[in-house]
Amino acid sequence: MISETFPVLSLITLSPFFGAIILLLQPERWYLGIRVTALFSSLISFLGSLYVLVYYDRTLGGFQFIEYIPIVHSLGISYHFGADGISLVLILLTSFILIAGVFASWTISFRSKEFYVLLFLLVTGVFGVFVSLDLFLFFLFYELAVLPMYLLIGIWGSSTRIVPSGPFATAIKEMGVGSKEYGAMKLTLYLLFGSAFILVGFLGLYSFSGLKTFDYLALETVSLTPSLQNWLFLLFYLGFGSLAGIWPIHTWSPDGHAAAPTATSMMHAGVLMKLGAYGIIRVGMGLLPEAAHTFAPVIGTIAVINIVYGAFGAMWQRDLKYVVAYSSVSHMGIVMLGAATLNEMGLNGAILQMFSHGIMTGLLFALVGLIYEKAHSREILRMGGFAKRMPGIATFFAIGTLTSLGLPGLSGFVAEVLVFLGAWKSSYSWWLIPAVFGAFITAVYVLRVLKWIFFGPEKKIYHKEDFSELKDAIGVEWIALAILSAILIGVGLYPKLLLDLIDIGVVELLQKILT
Repeated sequence: MISETFPVLSLITLSPFFGAIILLLQPERWYLGIRVTALFSSLISFLGSLYVLVYYDRTLGGFQFIEYIPIVHSLGISYHFGADGISLVLILLTSFILIAGVFASWTISFRSKEFYVLLFLLVTGVFGVFVSLDLFLFFLFYELAVLPMYLLIGIWGSSTRIVPSGPFATAIKEMGVGSKEYGAMKLTLYLLFGSAFILVGFLGLYSFSGLKTFDYLALETVSLTPSLQNWLFLLFYLGFGSLAGIWPIHTWSPDGHAAAPTATSMMHAGVLMKLGAYGIIRVGMGLLPEAAHTFAPVIGTIAVINIVYGAFGAMWQRDLKYVVAYSSVSHMGIVMLGAATLNEMGLNGAILQMFSHGIMTGLLFALVGLIYEKAHSREILRMGGFAKRMPGIATFFAIGTLTSLGLPGLSGFVAEVLVFLGAWKSSYSWWLIPAVFGAFITAVYVLRVLKWIFFGPEKKIYHKEDFSELKDAIGVEWIALAILSAILIGVGLYPKLLLDLIDIGVVELLQKILT
């Protein structure tokens, strides 16, 4: 481990927090000042993430850039930060999505200051989870990442879900399904439900370890009985799994995604769902290795259900945002399948899939937001021939969707192939069959949506819609699209840039699990 005199992880984590404080001191009428402050704060975190990526000692490995300050010594609570190869990649992902989210929200005029403040508090929590080596701080940052979502969706969200006609349509509408208030409340209740399991699991580790500490590195050295490990692992799997979107406690995710404003959807699908998978891998598998072996068959089986179910769910959606939302459920299944393989190839693929999916969904949700702003519709069947009027958006949408189906040359291909090969090499090679079938269904709905919206014939049956005045992206709208697309292509062409770093963390994790 390397101890740094310069607290770079604190800089990355707390820069958005202090940015939020500075934003609170600015008057609402400072339209440009608010956005420049938000951008500057996000750039500090981004530069810090590049710093740790470059200066991480790959020959040494382990947790580096350690920061340690005792807080409550009698309770074993400390300010303990550190990062390894796995968390560094996720820190970089968060930095990219944050900058893209700031640009994607540049045109927000309604209470923009409060929007950026809540968004930056959320990001502070995300960074904090990825760098915390104290489980008490881990939980505090986890809650900070989750709770602002309620206000972000409830105030700036949209209530435009298309409810299919049928005998239950009226009842569904009366229940408020599809409204932003419904999406915000459902998301919050599900995630708080998961948080309760996580808290009980952390307290269980604290109590039964005999060390009376929340320090992750200390808890790694404790050997618990198999039965106790199983119970604690189940708590963590249910708790973190609720945020990772595992079946069947995933239903909050599509409603929450679709109701959220663009930047929040980008952060939600791009980063927040990764907190759940990261928690299962880092805490569940890292601290409870015997239970990881015991529950691997369950995790893998549920993961392939996620892949197929999410793909079919996306295929039957008429709302474009719900298509992307259900695809996230499917792709997170690929992440969990890679984790369940308990081999180097599968886990490498799982972490790379987290990064790839985060960038991809960030791009797709940014594009969906632009399409809605310009066409005032998200209903797929009402749109067609958009590529003629918005060729730039069509190009970036093609990059995002082709990444989703795993086209060679893009980051999604590398990640999925590693997971599928890991599944084939695992003790449960049959997982590969439904996983590949889910990838096939993904290709079907992705190409169909791409064709209908951009390359299909213009729709003439809805006379009240007039898409003749559609405009392509302009000004700052290009920036987020260009950044995220370049990353998808760059990682797809040269995955070694991230895989070498990921592999260091994965090998060390497997050494704990397999010994």
